[in-house]
Amino acid sequence: MMAQFSSHLLAGGSAGTTLYYFGQPSYTSPFRSSDERPQFNVQYRWWEDEAPPMLWGFDIEEIRKVIRYALFPDEQLPRMALQSRSEATVEKFLLSLALPQEGPHLVPLPHVQKVEEILYRCKAVTSPLIAWSWLPARNDSNLDSLALANAIDTESHLQFARISFEELVRYALGYPALRVEWFLQQHTVFYAHLLDHFNAFPEERMKYLEVEEHLRSKSPFAHRAVAYALQGAGIQVDIGNTTPGFGFIAAPIQRLFRDLPQDLTSILRVLCVLGIRFERTYLHSREMKWSQPFSIVFFFLEDILNSTSPSDFARTLTTTDEREFAGLIDQGSFDEDLAHRLSMRWEKLSIEVWECCKALPKMIEYIQESLQSLLALRNYHSLTAILSGLHRYSISESAIVRTDNGTTTLATNPVFDPEFQYLIDPAQNYAAYRQQFNSVPGIPFLIPHLSEYRKSGDAVVLQILFQQLKAVLPQRV
Repeated sequence: MMAQFSSHLLAGGSAGTTLYYFGQPSYTSPFRSSDERPQFNVQYRWWEDEAPPMLWGFDIEEIRKVIRYALFPDEQLPRMALQSRSEATVEKFLLSLALPQEGPHLVPLPHVQKVEEILYRCKAVTSPLIAWSWLPARNDSNLDSLALANAIDTESHLQFARISFEELVRYALGYPALRVEWFLQQHTVFYAHLLDHFNAFPEERMKYLEVEEHLRSKSPFAHRAVAYALQGAGIQVDIGNTTPGFGFIAAPIQRLFRDLPQDLTSILRVLCVLGIRFERTYLHSREMKWSQPFSIVFFFLEDILNSTSPSDFARTLTTTDEREFAGLIDQGSFDEDLAHRLSMRWEKLSIEVWECCKALPKMIEYIQESLQSLLALRNYHSLTAILSGLHRYSISESAIVRTDNGTTTLATNPVFDPEFQYLIDPAQNYAAYRQQFNSVPGIPFLIPHLSEYRKSGDAVVLQILFQQLKAVLPQRV
């Protein structure tokens, strides 16, 4: 049925028209998937040569990432590679992906079925596809145009949430992406519903002209569907030059593969971290930010990947922090605006740590081993941000425990030594940290210092911090 419908959508004619085949209406789609991403032409698709050897390796985590992102033209490649491996190797891989209690049920499976289990467990979890369900109706006449635009944008966001990050990566690089095609098809369905609505109720067209204006700052796909439906109903709409609708996500992904060193192992790690960020930015948000380019900045992970040891990683972070904090004293007085920007960077670093731990749990031990070095370097800025990120992760991975009295508690899994806990204890505006800092000054955790200044209004707080920085930084820079 879907294939029959798609063939009608791709039939001849221009967008904004209704054609008839064998007496039935057929609507020409305003969308082509190849036009919704920036052009990506590279002479050598190097990652396709690196993927097969990784599938023949013995690191199941690397194999899992290769299968998850499937950056190769033949989707059967992982299946053929695994089926060619020895039965003992495949069984070992499968058991490493399973829970201990699953072992007795998995070991008796035939070799081919074990391979299918591995493929299933390595692929990304996706939400079921859903049909477009927002329909124009005359009883919406009591809603203003902005409310209608918001409702349409919400439906478009819901459809977008059905596309996995992994498939968007493949789509950005030019591979087929069925969920992207489905997403565009559902917006074509919306366009067809609107066109029928306008033909049946011409008085509704002017109201939707206002809806079209509101949608210009919202979903580009929903906007185009409304604009072309209005055109098809005889209303002149200046659509202008349309930019690729998926440019906000596809262009940054393309830049990763074009500009980073040709190392698939590293890029797959980066993609795993960015996948967590993608969900947080675009899916777990009340309002979709269609015009916000996807941030592919991964300084924290980059510093880890480029370091030779946890202590080297700590020194790299500290060198960067020294350079940035030197700006607080360069002008001869405390730069309060820069201090606020640095405190915002602290929050961003904390979230990057959480992203990294959630995407790459094996990195946690490496991060843990850097904490003592950061404390010895008296870099409280990066140290407390990392502790905060680790704490966020421990909450994310916590379990519900029922106590004897019938209450439930959230049992966190501590991921750093309790001896560091006092540094991020917020009691009395991080009193324990501030006592530590006053005893052994270093690169500060600015948030409690700024909070102390705001509450007291006493500029002496910043003057003391300024003098402490002056005493510490010249010895370092």
